[in-house]
Amino acid sequence: MRGVGWQMLSLSLGLVLAILNKVAPQACPAQCSCSGSTVDCHGLALRSVPRNIPRNTERLDLNGNNITRITKTDFAGLRHLRVLQLMENKISTIERGAFQDLKELERLRLNRNHLQLFPELLFLGTAKLYRLDLSENQIQAIPRKAFRGAVDIKNLQLDYNQISCIEDGAFRALRDLEVLTLNNNNITRLSVASFNHMPKLRTFRLHSNNLYCDCHLAWLSDWLRQRPRVGLYTQCMGPSHLRGHNVAEVQKREFVCSGHQSFMAPSCSVLHCPAACTCSNNIVDCRGKGLTEIPTNLPETITEIRLEQNTIKVIPPGAFSPYKKLRRIDLSNNQISELAPDAFQGLRSLNSLVLYGNKITELPKSLFEGLFSLQLLLLNANKINCLRVDAFQDLHNLNLLSLYDNKLQTIAKGTFSPLRAIQTMHLAQNPFICDCHLKWLADYLHTNPIETSGARCTSPRRLANKRIGQIKSKKFRCSAKEQYFIPGTEDYRSKLSGDCFADLACPEKCRCEGTTVDCSNQKLNKIPEHIPQYTAELRLNNNEFTVLEATGIFKKLPQLRKINFSNNKITDIEEGAFEGASGVNEILLTSNRLENVQHKMFKGLESLKTLMLRSNRITCVGNDSFIGLSSVRLLSLYDNQITTVAPGAFDTLHSLSTLNLLANPFNCNCYLAWLGEWLRKKRIVTGNPRCQKPYFLKEIPIQDVAIQDFTCDDGNDDNSCSPLSRCPTECTCLDTVVRCSNKGLKVLPKGIPRDVTELYLDGNQFTLVPKELSNYKHLTLIDLSNNRISTLSNQSFSNMTQLLTLILSYNRLRCIPPRTFDGLKSLRLLSLHGNDISVVPEGAFNDLSALSHLAIGANPLYCDCNMQWLSDWVKSEYKEPGIARCAGPGEMADKLLLTTPSKKFTCQGPVDVNILAKCNPCLSNPCKNDGTCNSDPVDFYRCTCPYGFKGQDCDVPIHACISNPCKHGGTCHLKEGEEDGFWCICADGFEGENCEVNVDDCEDNDCENNSTCVDGINNYTCLCPPEYTGELCEEKLDFCAQDLNPCQHDSKCILTPKGFKCDCTPGYVGEHCDIDFDDCQDNKCKNGAHCTDAVNGYTCICPEGYSGLFCEFSPPMVLPRTSPCDNFDCQNGAQCIVRINEPICQCLPGYQGEKCEKLVSVNFINKESYLQIPSAKVRPQTNITLQIATDEDSGILLYKGDKDHIAVELYRGRVRASYDTGSHPASAIYSVETINDGNFHIVELLALDQSLSLSVDGGNPKIITNLSKQSTLNFDSPLYVGGMPGKSNVASLRQAPGQNGTSFHGCIRNLYINSELQDFQKVPMQTGILPGCEPCHKKVCAHGTCQPSSQAGFTCECQEGWMGPLCDQRTNDPCLGNKCVHGTCLPINAFSYSCKCLEGHGGVLCDEEEDLFNPCQAIKCKHGKCRLSGLGQPYCECSSGYTGDSCDREISCRGERIRDYYQKQQGYAACQTTKKVSRLECRGGCAGGQCCGPLRSKRRKYSFECTDGSSFVDEVEKVVKCGCTRCVS
Repeated sequence: MRGVGWQMLSLSLGLVLAILNKVAPQACPAQCSCSGSTVDCHGLALRSVPRNIPRNTERLDLNGNNITRITKTDFAGLRHLRVLQLMENKISTIERGAFQDLKELERLRLNRNHLQLFPELLFLGTAKLYRLDLSENQIQAIPRKAFRGAVDIKNLQLDYNQISCIEDGAFRALRDLEVLTLNNNNITRLSVASFNHMPKLRTFRLHSNNLYCDCHLAWLSDWLRQRPRVGLYTQCMGPSHLRGHNVAEVQKREFVCSGHQSFMAPSCSVLHCPAACTCSNNIVDCRGKGLTEIPTNLPETITEIRLEQNTIKVIPPGAFSPYKKLRRIDLSNNQISELAPDAFQGLRSLNSLVLYGNKITELPKSLFEGLFSLQLLLLNANKINCLRVDAFQDLHNLNLLSLYDNKLQTIAKGTFSPLRAIQTMHLAQNPFICDCHLKWLADYLHTNPIETSGARCTSPRRLANKRIGQIKSKKFRCSAKEQYFIPGTEDYRSKLSGDCFADLACPEKCRCEGTTVDCSNQKLNKIPEHIPQYTAELRLNNNEFTVLEATGIFKKLPQLRKINFSNNKITDIEEGAFEGASGVNEILLTSNRLENVQHKMFKGLESLKTLMLRSNRITCVGNDSFIGLSSVRLLSLYDNQITTVAPGAFDTLHSLSTLNLLANPFNCNCYLAWLGEWLRKKRIVTGNPRCQKPYFLKEIPIQDVAIQDFTCDDGNDDNSCSPLSRCPTECTCLDTVVRCSNKGLKVLPKGIPRDVTELYLDGNQFTLVPKELSNYKHLTLIDLSNNRISTLSNQSFSNMTQLLTLILSYNRLRCIPPRTFDGLKSLRLLSLHGNDISVVPEGAFNDLSALSHLAIGANPLYCDCNMQWLSDWVKSEYKEPGIARCAGPGEMADKLLLTTPSKKFTCQGPVDVNILAKCNPCLSNPCKNDGTCNSDPVDFYRCTCPYGFKGQDCDVPIHACISNPCKHGGTCHLKEGEEDGFWCICADGFEGENCEVNVDDCEDNDCENNSTCVDGINNYTCLCPPEYTGELCEEKLDFCAQDLNPCQHDSKCILTPKGFKCDCTPGYVGEHCDIDFDDCQDNKCKNGAHCTDAVNGYTCICPEGYSGLFCEFSPPMVLPRTSPCDNFDCQNGAQCIVRINEPICQCLPGYQGEKCEKLVSVNFINKESYLQIPSAKVRPQTNITLQIATDEDSGILLYKGDKDHIAVELYRGRVRASYDTGSHPASAIYSVETINDGNFHIVELLALDQSLSLSVDGGNPKIITNLSKQSTLNFDSPLYVGGMPGKSNVASLRQAPGQNGTSFHGCIRNLYINSELQDFQKVPMQTGILPGCEPCHKKVCAHGTCQPSSQAGFTCECQEGWMGPLCDQRTNDPCLGNKCVHGTCLPINAFSYSCKCLEGHGGVLCDEEEDLFNPCQAIKCKHGKCRLSGLGQPYCECSSGYTGDSCDREISCRGERIRDYYQKQQGYAACQTTKKVSRLECRGGCAGGQCCGPLRSKRRKYSFECTDGSSFVDEVEKVVKCGCTRCVS
């Protein structure tokens, strides 16, 4: 094996030399042409940017294609691109970051696309961009940060867009701009001095816009006059008297504003609905959409935004400020931990703010400032630990405040004082410390009992768990034992409690004295999480810190001034570790293990004055080590290992007055020559730092060494600040080669130079490929042989584009993921020798275009058809030296991969699961009991066990109840002391050891009339005989009742002993009188007349010339030349016709009479119309009858009187009549029947002095009798029909709830007043009233308004979204041309439909016949089952607690069946029945002052057993029916 290793090493070194002499060319994308560094893909109808564009491309032509979107990965890695042509595409979207890698981009053309907006900061990475063409798009606005980062732009073209708004400062960074075109847009206003910072501007176009020349644009006139060669033809478009004038020629006095107008700098938020949300009626609904941030650019008119159930963590500054009309914001159930102070600034209309269920720890100062309209504020279920005293300063109208379930320990006095309108407050579930500082809250709650959640004390112990509002004020005291700070500090704590500095608990393991928190000598390796916010000094010295992580802890410590990290083991400080520590002025890092100092370590320490770094291991001070520390006065680098200080290392320390460099081994070579001169000039150094090398300068002060003595002669050229000089202690380094072989390493050693090219890690203990390897982008060789690596990932070798040799031999590899070697386009040698690999997936080596040698021998290769590709691949260029052999299947064993013919690689059956499991260890389902199997890079697989199981394979239960032994919802309980023992508590209706027995509830049932009892679960059902119904079959069916009557066509239903029979009206036959008898079967029509059937008769239609009832009269021999109609005058447009030699007028709709002289029916189509009947028609005793047809719910039918009145109107489809005879409120009656079904109904009204009778369709009359006083009804007032004048005093209609004064919409005919038919022609006819009722008296327009258009015709005025003659087709109706065979097309949306099948048919297109028709298909029972009545009619049998035709209404009062023991008290003994008794308990509520109680009950005898041993038999009253009844006092 050792020989093989040397052979591989020599081979790899040879390959490295060969690869260095040859660079593989990069491929050109398909369809494109490449020449040098130019890639031409124009005019190829591409829909997206092609992949695999060479990384060295400098010019890319993509113009003239069909590209619609630019993603942020399309141009990734093209760092040399200078010219990018994207014009004449269909680009509408460019993702932010799309151009971030184009550092060298100079020219970008995006003109003639479909851009409407582009993200801010889009050009942040294109610092060299000097020409940008965005013309001829659809851009609507230029946001403020549109061109941020592109500071070198010289030519910017934005003409021919739709720009209406340019935010202030949009062009501010473009100081080198020479050409700017804004012509042909929609610009109306510009901010003052928008172009003042462009000194080089030579071409500027602003013409063809909509500039409004008022006082806010006067500056532009001066600006253009000062530059007469730019902005030519810029003209005003308003106001009207300046339209067409050149802006530069308008005098300053002409730029005026009418009234007081303040100019606001335009904000160009592009208004649209976020893709993940829905927007309607000014409501934006983004619930549960997985959002991580607040959507931007929302419509400014929104009034409500719903963002609950997302994963939002931060509310940024001004997040909602643009939406001034917001009334409700819901941010509940997110992960919000950070709120900007001005997040809700300016929302003066906001009345509801919901923030519960987040991770908020603190409310920033002024968070609710200006929210004067806020009424509801929910902050419950957060982690708020303090409240500023002015947190609710402006919430004067707040009604409800919830701080339930937070971390509040105290609240400052006066916090709730501004809440003048507060009605409810929730403070429970907070750990309140009820000392003297909370006394005010108890007094406040005594005075204002508004806290309804039961807030309680947590400490001190004597008050624990007591309600704050019920504790006496004197109990809130601060005794010596209850102080949580040292004596004397309680006033300080109380003083700062309103500023969120009142942290009452000191961190665990720490000591708190005043404002000092001492956590030293506690073996800490992390900063404690909950450090008090008042902390000014934090002591963390003498602990076990190794890395200072960026946790953001210092953002929460605004008073912090000093931090002590001395005497730890700190080797690194993460960037951002001190973020937020802007007030800290002293940091002690003495006696740690820091090896280098970088400015990123101290980011955030803007006020630092003292930095102690003494006694570390620092070897170099770079010229960027202290950038950003301009306030530092004292810097100590005493006792480190500094040999070199880079020139300019201290130049950024502008305030430095003391510098200690003593006790460092300075190497006074040429690299340190500058320091001697610097020390002599500055004179700020403590002591005299001395040279230690070279020998002849040892112990000489650096400032005393002559400049010529700082030399790098004789090999003394070491520079500790050079990255090449670093090397891990476990390794040896030579130039860029690092050798760490055979060191027992398990992790990658720290300190490997970033520019390493060869890294030897062989012979160690690695189990995974170190992920840190991806940081070393210059690697050309990696040797990981002879380790314990068992798996690879798709990211194992990412970013190693220069890698030439990869050695993974002699590990434990079992599987090669398909994309492990992606990106290794330069790899020449790959060694996988000596592993446990059976299959290599096809395509695994696709990116290894430069590979010349593959070592894959000594692996158990499974050479079936899935490995044929590998055999062909190695044969193509002999990339495998003929060592690799197959281990199976069958005859392929021991065959060479290189020489075996490809046709031998075949699949002849299922692959052994052991082979498949190498890449999918969970394939064999090793995890039992629904455990979840996951691949593990070290342990092969790992099982995540469900609750109740444990063990490597989740096969060991933790207790007996895990297997759910209790059936039917029973609850399992463990028996104490028995490992496998359990007992069950059964659900209602079940019994038995395992709740396996369903109790027979029919043993004691109340079913009546020989009905059959069917047992259920804790209930039973009575199956009734055909003639009975009811829950207990106690009601006999009345088949002739209105809702069950099967007899049709006004036939009479007669009850019989066997059921019923129908007595048919003449002309109808059949069991239900449903068949119209054909009277033409035996007709007497003569002379070839046609018989037409009618109800109970027929009509003979005679041939021309014949007449008579049966057409029995022949035509006369000589016909008179005159017509009977010649002298018959028909009125109102009627046509005269001759029937049986007699003239007859054929009336138009609405007219009747012999000559159509009366108008008796009218159609009200305008809701502002009415008819006025003269007062003489109505007398004190009046009978009014009329017929009505409508489909509306409300409207006035009749009205007479003023203060005292008679009024008849539609109310929710019923007729409401009110008669005011002087009592208040007026009396009213309602019809039982609803009449808004489109059919005609007869309404009869009879008024007799102080009584009023109402009858509908001849039903039983409803009567009002009011004898309170003599009627004052004014009979001289007219009678209004169908409406009334708007100026009338509609007293009755205003007093009654739910009514309105709208006019009637529908048809009225045959109006009789005192048996006199009214002629509407004699009444003034208003617009909106048409004669006749036929065309529109029924609802013929499905989604629109019917308008009569001719004698019998009509037109439909369709609602928005509907079309067609009857307004029954949707716009863009998908049902046009539908394929429903036996059914009706129902649109789903604008593009799809479904078929509703007719009875007896089914299938998607209703093209399949169903064998059996089920009447229950026609109805849906929401909470119940469909049953068939004795007549075969379907009906819903509702479940318990529900009612309604579809069982969709819950019964408020209902009987719930229980099965339990009856109990009685017999003297001093308690007695109960010997068995459980099934009965009803009445539960629920009733309206109208009634109570839910028993309606029917029975008495039964039961045996009782008592606790004293006696027994007896007694009667018990059992409730069998519940309902609403009079309450029993």
